[in-house]
Amino acid sequence: MHSYDLAIKGGTVVTAADQYRAEIGVRNGKIVEISENVSGARQEIDATGLLVLPGGVDGHVHMSQPTDDGTIMADDFESGTRAAAAGGNTTVMPFALQIKGKSLRACVEDYHKEAEGNCYVDTSFHLIVSDPTPQVLGQELPALVKDGYTSFKVFMTYDDLVLSDAELLDVFQVAKEENALVMVHAEGHDAIKFMTRKLEAAGKTAPFYHGQSHSRVAEREATHRAVSHAELVDVPIVIVHVSGRDAMEQVQWARKRGLKVYAETCPQYITLVEDDMKGLNMDFEGAKYVCSPPPRDLDSQAAIWEGIRDGTFDIFSSDHCPFRYQGSGGTGKDNPKARTSFKWVPNGIPGVETRLPIFFSEGVTKGRISIQKFVDLTSTRPARLYGMYPQKGTIAIGSDADFALWDPGMQKTITQDILHHGSDYTPYEGFKVTGWPVKTVLRGKVIADDGRIVGEKGYGAYMSRGFSDAF
Repeated sequence: MHSYDLAIKGGTVVTAADQYRAEIGVRNGKIVEISENVSGARQEIDATGLLVLPGGVDGHVHMSQPTDDGTIMADDFESGTRAAAAGGNTTVMPFALQIKGKSLRACVEDYHKEAEGNCYVDTSFHLIVSDPTPQVLGQELPALVKDGYTSFKVFMTYDDLVLSDAELLDVFQVAKEENALVMVHAEGHDAIKFMTRKLEAAGKTAPFYHGQSHSRVAEREATHRAVSHAELVDVPIVIVHVSGRDAMEQVQWARKRGLKVYAETCPQYITLVEDDMKGLNMDFEGAKYVCSPPPRDLDSQAAIWEGIRDGTFDIFSSDHCPFRYQGSGGTGKDNPKARTSFKWVPNGIPGVETRLPIFFSEGVTKGRISIQKFVDLTSTRPARLYGMYPQKGTIAIGSDADFALWDPGMQKTITQDILHHGSDYTPYEGFKVTGWPVKTVLRGKVIADDGRIVGEKGYGAYMSRGFSDAF
């Protein structure tokens, strides 16, 4: 009779706090032993020379999300979670988007139907509140929080998603009453519209000008406004996808005042720059890099690294929001409407599979951050902030047996042909990294092995969450 279903032997275990040599015993999908020697397992993984990290928790991904302009998101739950598994992730957090005029509860139910039976990794949903009616605020949101949807996102821009200041305050108030965590997309809608009109009037319509329309000023102003609303209501918030120094300083300003303001950044803000949106001599290829907020410049990248090191940033997510560059029938980034102006280019880039390798290589391999900080920002802290810890985000007795086994010396060049997402390109084409996840284990089962998906579709489960430790 076997004592364990799985043993991971010979590796170096890394958590957000520690690094040590140990072996791990797994039974019924849980970690049941961490010791010098684990024997008597039905299956063994030889992790000699490898780092054994908690599986990645990507706290910000978009999959199967409806759009209102005829474009189609490139990843459904099957392809998106397959890519996540290949990239060392064991849990992803997509968004159940409320369609205006529709019940939030109904939208959540529809989203579950999209995911059911299709996931390779575990999932848990944030909500997106786009239509905060009295019914939503008074009944649906409180009931959904009690059902384990303990975080929701609001937008300060996009015509179909933007909330007024009054609506933001109302949503923040419900979050305070229900101990839910609010994620804020902070970009000033009116400032973006103003700059867009100016640029179009001057004939500046190429994808490159997306960056100028979504200015750092608009991001800074909206971040400060979101912080002010949170201070007024006395509720914690997360400013998502911070792109550079201006917005980051607003987060630091809030922290100095004792406010509970958390911050997230993403791979695009340490690797890409505004000039990538020029494509080849200001052509439409630049659309491949259009996301919001857009990539900035080298000073912004340096600022992000400062914020990562000094603790300004709590989470490093992908903001995976994939579109095909050439979708059939105008469903991709390169569609007839987008060709007329940057403002119609679908916002978002793929990144769920490349998040961890890029951050490991640029951060740990290059000596900018410790391996413990890497684990904290990519797994432990998102699990804590979003109410999943210690089931997710750590290697400890009783936690889910979720692991990413890393070869810290493996050199890879990121190319579209090695990736598993549904998009037809990667914005990181040709990017060289050192350090790669060679095995991904979800609740004691190997789901990805040397770039091959070996897990079963549907093994990924939905997770209802507890409350954030932000309160």
